[in-house]
Amino acid sequence: ALAANAGSALTPFGNPQNLYIYWTYDLSLISFLRVIAPFSFFFLVLLVAASLLIRTEKTERSTVYPGKIGKSAVVYGLLLVVVLLSVLHFLPVYAAAVVVVYPLLTDRKVLRVDYSLLISFFFFFGIADNLQILFEGAVGSHGHVFLLSSLVSQIISNVPATLLFADFTDNWKALLWGVTAGGFGSLFGSLANLIVYKIYVSDVNTDNYAGFTRRFLLIGYTAFLLSVLLFSLLYTL
Repeated sequence: ALAANAGSALTPFGNPQNLYIYWTYDLSLISFLRVIAPFSFFFLVLLVAASLLIRTEKTERSTVYPGKIGKSAVVYGLLLVVVLLSVLHFLPVYAAAVVVVYPLLTDRKVLRVDYSLLISFFFFFGIADNLQILFEGAVGSHGHVFLLSSLVSQIISNVPATLLFADFTDNWKALLWGVTAGGFGSLFGSLANLIVYKIYVSDVNTDNYAGFTRRFLLIGYTAFLLSVLLFSLLYTL
């Protein structure tokens, strides 16, 4: 979850909130990367160091057999390129519609969704709508934008928080940092957190939910506090 949140933060198409900020504020790719790169690279260094220093239980290595690249892999790779070019304004937005049309016509299994997660997100968006009146007059400086968006993300997730605060501020840098930092911490901070937790509890060999949750929250909120510290050093709260 930490790697997913930190890694996806780097590009406009890495996650939904980045894409929304990139399009809403009409940003250039260079300006976007320049602002958020310190965040991603900081956590990249931490994660690499942790993977080298922290000892884990030894597991049996599975044998990996080289396989051929199938036709569907090539097609979906090309569709990914179409999406990226659309996001970066090299292709019109409607060109990305082919990504939905193609599976509908040829491979509907790809369109299967986790409805429990989808319903959860609709619930979070409903909360965001109700919070608009509360925060409309409270968003002022870049420090306020960062802190409020990151804290609200802990409750309603960072995608709804992005849509909520984008209506009140022109300070996209603080908003980007806030919702990115807000992805750390609680299970509701980001969709990645919920997916990881669901994968863990769905494992038939899992029997220590409480222990996993405690470790998840401890590591998540440590990363959250480090994000706040990094923002304060770079932008001075």
